[in-house]
Amino acid sequence: MTKNRETDLAYDYDVFNNFEEFFDISHDLFCIVGYDGYFKKINPAVCKLLEYTNEELLSKPINHFVYHKDKEKTSLARNELKSQIPLFDFENRYLTKSGKIVWLLWTSIPVDEEKIIYAVAKNISSKKELEEERKLHLKRLTEINNQFKQLSYSTAHDLRSPVNNMLAIFELMDTTDIKNKETLEFINILKSTTNTLKENLNEYIKLLNSKNETDSQLEEIDLNNCLNEVLISINSLIENSKATINIDFSEVQKINFNKSYLKSIFLNLITNAIKYVKPNTLAQISIRSERNNNSNQLIISDNGVGFDLEKVKGKVFGLHQTFSDNIDSNGIGLYLVHNHVNNLGGHITLESQINKGASFIITFKD
Repeated sequence: MTKNRETDLAYDYDVFNNFEEFFDISHDLFCIVGYDGYFKKINPAVCKLLEYTNEELLSKPINHFVYHKDKEKTSLARNELKSQIPLFDFENRYLTKSGKIVWLLWTSIPVDEEKIIYAVAKNISSKKELEEERKLHLKRLTEINNQFKQLSYSTAHDLRSPVNNMLAIFELMDTTDIKNKETLEFINILKSTTNTLKENLNEYIKLLNSKNETDSQLEEIDLNNCLNEVLISINSLIENSKATINIDFSEVQKINFNKSYLKSIFLNLITNAIKYVKPNTLAQISIRSERNNNSNQLIISDNGVGFDLEKVKGKVFGLHQTFSDNIDSNGIGLYLVHNHVNNLGGHITLESQINKGASFIITFKD
């Protein structure tokens, strides 16, 4: 034997030993499987995961260890391998010796000349558990959302009767004998507010009854007109609080959105700005539109108590999340605003500091 030949054999021996070592120490499951459906060689990771000895795993058909609901699809996959069709990203479940179910993700390559299959698998049980938890959370959120919709529908529907009664009283009321101009003005404000409330309730019920809750609700909305409707409905609150509202829609006058949603956004953010004004301070509210990065934006800012964003991050738009001792805080307003924006493909961000007010930036879907 020549010296070069001896060197080649020594090299081949070292490479073989390295592969054997790699095979044995890998945390992935390495297997050599026969066309007869038996393991021919497995690494220690297989024994560790399935809790069987090497001899136990080699002595019985592979399907003996497969979870009963996956036996058929595993047999079908093995038949495809025998037809020289490699297998990628195949998932199935195995049953450990102690009865625990584990999920495996397989890549398998057939070698027809030797009637064997080289296969490697990863344990994806943790991933599957997270997916299952996610499904359960989504199911629960869907149930909560449906309950919330039903509650909204019931509330809006039930409120129509007293509102109609109030309007009937206004129609019956004889104001000709009332000489006090301020009293007449208050009556007119109450009548106008009640009419607006009736319209809003009817719109909400129509919206909740609608099966298509996305594009069919979109319409071109004049921002000034929409905002004025809201300001009229809360005129008394604005006057009593002596709040100042600065409006600038010069950059964007109209947007495509849902009118009921937009009125709810205006209503919640304006009333919040008045509600959470700093002590001994009059509320100053800025409402403006902008065109930014080819998107229409609505920015509503105030000079109120603000938020500590480090503390409220990720929670500010959550249902029933309150960050104030105010008796009227219920954690619903910002949740509704966030959902109105997100439901129609937009997004909302908050910029704020404690005692330096808050700015809500709404970016609408183009």
